[in-house]
Amino acid sequence: MGGRQAEVIEDFDSVERRAWSAVVTLSMRIPSALDSRLQREFGVTHFEYRVMALLHEAPAHRMRLSTLAARGHGSISRLSHVVSKLERMGWARREAAQSGRGIDAVLTESGQAKVVEATPDYLVAVRKLVLDGLDEPQKAELAVLGERLSLHLIHTLGDTDTRHPARDY
Repeated sequence: MGGRQAEVIEDFDSVERRAWSAVVTLSMRIPSALDSRLQREFGVTHFEYRVMALLHEAPAHRMRLSTLAARGHGSISRLSHVVSKLERMGWARREAAQSGRGIDAVLTESGQAKVVEATPDYLVAVRKLVLDGLDEPQKAELAVLGERLSLHLIHTLGDTDTRHPARDY
């Protein structure tokens, strides 16, 4: 194999195996369950809802596409497809950035109404799927662990988005 010596990698110990199995299960099942519920009830995926929610909370309901992709934890390409769908639905539009450079996504009035309509159900779903399975100290522990892992990912992957990613939904 190219003359390089194979690196010996130790298998996970039992705690690492349990921890990784839990992360995989959560990272696969929760988004899938939220996608199903949001698509059935409101015609949007979890990522589409997240994009609209971020725009809803932004000043003037607008944000630079590159910033929106970073805060939504998606690629520019994925975000572009989502914004195109939101435009077709009348929930968003693209406009020249107010700074004069780049393109902003802007949430329309009907997009704002869609976020307001979907948010209560979204919060119920998140509570049912995740938060109701924990007592108060466990929720606090999950918040600390999630934030710590999110910061570790930022440092490991070299992300330039300095906000705290675990604090946005």
